[in-house]
Amino acid sequence: MAIFKEYDWRTMGDNTWKLIGDEWMLLTAGGLASWNAMTASWGGLGHLWNMDVVFAFVRPTRFTYAFMEKSEGFTVSFFGPDRRDVLKVCGATSGRETDKAAAAHITPRGFAASGVPERVSFEEARLVLSCRKVHAQDLDPEGFVDPGISAHYAARDWHRLYVGAIEAAWIGES
Repeated sequence: MAIFKEYDWRTMGDNTWKLIGDEWMLLTAGGLASWNAMTASWGGLGHLWNMDVVFAFVRPTRFTYAFMEKSEGFTVSFFGPDRRDVLKVCGATSGRETDKAAAAHITPRGFAASGVPERVSFEEARLVLSCRKVHAQDLDPEGFVDPGISAHYAARDWHRLYVGAIEAAWIGES
């Protein structure tokens, strides 16, 4: 079993543009009995409403969408470059038909901190952020100022934006 310690996310030295846009993240919602994870490269970390937050986007056609809708929170997990295979598997397969943990060779684990509900992440992650959902809103194509954005929505399946307040973080110890 991997050893994780609670971590002060505000001291994180990672370049978040590289972390999310290049290395990607694994977004997971649900409980240990029933969860789904999806690879995401659209999102961000920031500060909003006096909270440190994670922004994540999920299309309603994704299996993860229902888990995000019924969950009070979610995790985002980051893996080292040597585990890119995990993110490729979880991004190319659907949890409707595939046991993603088995296919990606990862081990689901409950992460919880004092006063923070248990949320699912994975033993093989190097960094886990646990978030409480504070806002959800469908993207409105009427708001696209740049007309090129519509090219990402040929099927007209606009993402839902989720904002999660970061409540706890864990870092894997080597």
